[in-house]
Formats: sequence, C-alpha cells, structure tokens
Amino acid sequence: MTTDPNAAPRRNALILAAAMAFNGSAPAIAISLGGLAGLHLLGPDKSLATAPVTGYNIGVALAALPAALYMARVGRRVGFMSGAAVGVLGAFVACFALMQHSFWLFAFGLLLSGMGTSFGQQYRFAAADEGTEDFKPKAISWVLAGGVFAAILGPQTAINFRDSMEGVPFAGAFLAGAGLVGIAGIILSFLRFQKPKPRAEQGPYTGRPLMDIMGQPKFVVAVLCAVGSYSLMAFVMTAAPLAMAICGHTINDSTNGIMFHVIAMFAPSFFTGHLIARFGKMQIIGSGFIILALCAIVALQGISVAHFWIALVLLGVGWNFGFIGATALLTESYRPEEKSRAQGANDLILFSCVAFASLMSGQVLNSVGWDVLNWIVFPIVMVCLLSLLWLDLTTKRQTVS
Repeated sequence: MTTDPNAAPRRNALILAAAMAFNGSAPAIAISLGGLAGLHLLGPDKSLATAPVTGYNIGVALAALPAALYMARVGRRVGFMSGAAVGVLGAFVACFALMQHSFWLFAFGLLLSGMGTSFGQQYRFAAADEGTEDFKPKAISWVLAGGVFAAILGPQTAINFRDSMEGVPFAGAFLAGAGLVGIAGIILSFLRFQKPKPRAEQGPYTGRPLMDIMGQPKFVVAVLCAVGSYSLMAFVMTAAPLAMAICGHTINDSTNGIMFHVIAMFAPSFFTGHLIARFGKMQIIGSGFIILALCAIVALQGISVAHFWIALVLLGVGWNFGFIGATALLTESYRPEEKSRAQGANDLILFSCVAFASLMSGQVLNSVGWDVLNWIVFPIVMVCLLSLLWLDLTTKRQTVS
C-alpha cells in the first residue's frame, strides 16, 4: 500500500486555513476601522488619519524577517501561536488607546497587531513547503481561502461591535477582534510539523548567500509582482473607506465595501491553484494586474456606492491572482535550506512597501483626491507586466543556450 505524500501537508494546510479564518479578521478590522478611528482621534488636520493603518503595515514589515528566523529555531507551531499572542496584545492596546483617546497609542496598538499578523503571513509558506510540487500552489490557495471566512468575520465584527462600548467609538470591535485572534491561536496548537533540530545539531548554513538568491531573475520578478499587487491593493483599499466618507456614504457602506473586497481577495483561492496548474504562474499573475487596472477604471467612472463596491471587488480579485501567483513563483527561486532567509527577505521587502503605500494613500487622498489616486495604479501595473515579459524572454534564452 502506497503512502499519500500529501496526507500530512493536507492536514496542516486545512488547519492553517481554519486559523486564517479567525486570524485574518485582524487586518479586516484594522483596515475598515483604522482610518476612521484615526479621523475620530485627530484634531482639525486629518492628513495622518491613515497613520494607524500604516502602523499596522509597518508592524507586519518589522516582524517579517525576525518571525521567519524565530520559527526556523523554535518550529512553526510554536511560532504561529506566539504570533497570535502578539496579535491579541495589539488588539487590547488598540482598545485601551481608544478609551484613552490617544491617537499615537492607537497607532502603536495596530503596529503590535501587525507584528502578530506577520507570523500569519507565513501560513502560506508553511503550507507550500510540504508535499509534492503539484500540491504546493493548491496548498497556498487553500490557506488563503480561509480568508473568505475572515472577510465576513472581520467586517461584521467591526459593524456589530464598534459601538458596543458606550461612549468609546470603535473600541468594542478591537476587543472582539482580540477574541477572534485568540481562537486562531488555539486552532494552531493542532499543527504537526517536523520539529527543527536543536541549534547545536543544525550545523553550518549550507545554502547560497542571500544576495545570490535575491539576484535571480525569478526572485526579482516574484518579489516585484508581489510588491506591486499587494501595495496597489493596500494603496486603494486604505483610502476607500475615507473616500466613501468624504463622498457622503455611511460607515456601514464603507465597512460592507471592505467586506466584499476581502471576500473577493480570498474567494478565488478555491480555484486559483488549479488555474496556476493549468495556465502557468506568470499568466495568472499577468491576469491579476489587468484586473487591478480594471479596478482603477471603474473607480474613475463615478463615486456612487456601486462604483466603490465594484472597484473594491475587482481590487480583491486582482490581488488574489497577482499575489498567489507571485508567491508560487517565489517558491521556485530557493532551495529547502534557504527558505527561511528567502521568505523572510521577501516579506520584509513586501510589507515595507505595503506600509509606505498605506501611508501615502492618506496623503494622496487628502492632497489631490480619489481620482488621482486611481490614476497612479496604471504605471505600476505596466511595470509589473513588463517585468513578467522580461522574465519570460530571459527564461527562453536560458533554455535555448
């Protein structure tokens, strides 16, 4: 009787997907309410309203490499549970900051929450590092599919709990979010990965220098497309709730828009892995960037609720294709012994750029408006599409030679 090589990886991928359903509520709450809470806490000058969301993304970036190295030492199960604990702490700090009406403490709370989420960003790599090559894109998709449930849990928590603490707007949502992340920590305790060897037994590092890994065309394009898709998504998504408020739409309209957006981010994950297997990684990445361009086109056509919601749905689908495809492409650029350094470097670059994009989102919206913000999407899409064409030509030349 043959043993299914994907049996254990499949079990872990399903557990990670379940954890994603709860842990993924944290970014949904932070993005849908972070900017609005910033508006509430600030004085007359509202230009820094998205700074708490930027703090969240900075937290993800700051913890990216340390999280990868920490898990390489203690194992992913302990690492993921530690990340959930940090996320719970961040949500408590954010809630307390709102009670104290402290803008910068609130931003710090979201920074801590982002650091916890940074561990969760490794879920996709943990799923992809096990099983057969054909299973890896599917495992990534399964994990991100858990985000569909987070897309409902997070925004609905924001809607139903934001006013649950009398006299302290938004605080109840972050308190409830702490509970959801805590549930994710319990689910993660059921993971079963191979334990890392003790430090004394690991021996010297046998992989290539990090700069050699990062210098490969495949690594460069994978990171560029991951940065392009994620940064554009953060840039438009962070501004959307504020733009809707400026256009006279309600908080429920904007929060539901974020819910539809996050569903669109993760729902395609049920079949993105199959599409990658059938059509190829670069084709799916390219399709994602074309959809991101369509998002900007729709956003430029009007400012009704329908225009915002349709644009946000397209933004989510475009991110899904671009980001999952880029993640799958990245896994081809490193060897097993190099994964911690390569994945950590990728996430450090990625979420540093995402943090910058979310900060600039508020600045651009405040200074030049929603239309100009969406025009910025097109040149970035073009650069990423050209990079895919360059990689394709480079790969063909190497094959011929």
